[in-house]
Amino acid sequence: MARAVVVAAGRSRRMGEGINKQLLSLAGRPVLAHSLAALEESSCIEEYVLVVGAGETEKFAALVRGQWGCRKLARVVPGGLTRQDSVWEGLQVLPADTQIVVVHDGARPFLSSQLVDKVVAQARRWGAATLAVPVKDTVKRVNEEGFVLDTLPRESLWLTQTPQAFSFSLLREAHRRARGGKGALATDDASLVEAMGCPVKVVEGSYMNIKITTPEDLVLARALAQIKEIAEKHADWFWL
Repeated sequence: MARAVVVAAGRSRRMGEGINKQLLSLAGRPVLAHSLAALEESSCIEEYVLVVGAGETEKFAALVRGQWGCRKLARVVPGGLTRQDSVWEGLQVLPADTQIVVVHDGARPFLSSQLVDKVVAQARRWGAATLAVPVKDTVKRVNEEGFVLDTLPRESLWLTQTPQAFSFSLLREAHRRARGGKGALATDDASLVEAMGCPVKVVEGSYMNIKITTPEDLVLARALAQIKEIAEKHADWFWL
């Protein structure tokens, strides 16, 4: 079985002053509740740790266990100044017998249990795996003045998502090295593992698995939720 760290400690600066994006309403439930549902449903996940902002641990523990009825929540812990720090705090409270650890952004509410199971299976085989989707658009590298330097080969470019899954000992060591000054500050955990020279297996995810960061993302998420609801009600004639 695998255990997970769910990162929900961000300050939501791009969403607006005083707004916690994890608690914004999406299809009648908070964004974070959708994200946790996939972990609750996954047969691979034994339990998970939720990392939230300082001073919010009791509030989220009451919400997740009480109002949302989540059974697999093990602990709620305060995060750090960066996402990387928050993941580290989550790793510290996982049991020593953890074999595979899954890291997921709480602001990705369209995750499915099937995707969780896929990335865990590949992490068991390769030691490290991440969900990602192929880039659809042409990507250009631009200089500081706003002029194109070159066009990157689209065929080899993928947009990284979470969850990402790793051997627990491997990810813990990658974070330990980064904290010791031997690794760069990274926006995802796979980058820290890559910095150690370890391969990371790419597992095709879903274009629906968006991360809610800005108000525009929330508008898109609500539209996707409506489309998903229609598709589920009319599966005989609607393909998503």
